Amino acid sequence: MTKTTLTIILVEPQLGQNIGAVARAMLNFGLLNLRLVRPRDGWPNPEAIAPAAGANQILENVQVFSSTSAAIWDLNRVFATSARPHDMIKSIYTPEAALESLALTATEDQKVGILFGGERCGLVSEDISLCEALIKIPTNSTFPSLNLAHSVVLIAYEWLTQLTSFPPQVFRTGHTKLATRENLQNLFIHLEQELDKSGFLRHQKKRPTMVRNIRNIFQRAHLTEQEIRTLRGIIRSLGKQT
Repeated sequence: MTKTTLTIILVEPQLGQNIGAVARAMLNFGLLNLRLVRPRDGWPNPEAIAPAAGANQILENVQVFSSTSAAIWDLNRVFATSARPHDMIKSIYTPEAALESLALTATEDQKVGILFGGERCGLVSEDISLCEALIKIPTNSTFPSLNLAHSVVLIAYEWLTQLTSFPPQVFRTGHTKLATRENLQNLFIHLEQELDKSGFLRHQKKRPTMVRNIRNIFQRAHLTEQEIRTLRGIIRSLGKQT
């Protein structure tokens, strides 16, 4: 198996059985990196062992995080799975197109991941805003609900499929790399601080939506580490003039 890999992040999963089933689906297609954000019943969870059907190496190496932001901190690109539009400007991919794009990035020695929401209500808007784009799995319009493990297995299958062929498009970053989520988060904090000082975000009721919209602009841009440094330099320069 190639070292190229995909990180699966489950946000607020409820049932240990579903986490175990996800681990089984992952190992079926060669995925090993599983992260959990605030699992309802804590971790480790003995209810996950039987459904994992022997995928113990994944369960034993699960990473647990207190927030979605922390769980994706070191990743260069992150997509989210969601059947709902969330009233945001976002690119929406089929699984095939999404995994083709992410697999190409991963072959350039950069880290990629996909967010999955919890069983009860999926991902919230704040989680979606942290991601570059959405993946929508085509389903029967009259019965679209998928089990968590079913969603993961479809994504994992597409991932392995993509690794068996060379994608037709290459996104070269030269001597730099795509920005990590940490780079982007620091940019957002810096920019929002200056926008607060200038009064651009003065309307408190509109502020959360405005912040999400601004972040989504940059999420779509595939920024590199060098571009982040340039943007922060521009922000500092403009801040000195106010």
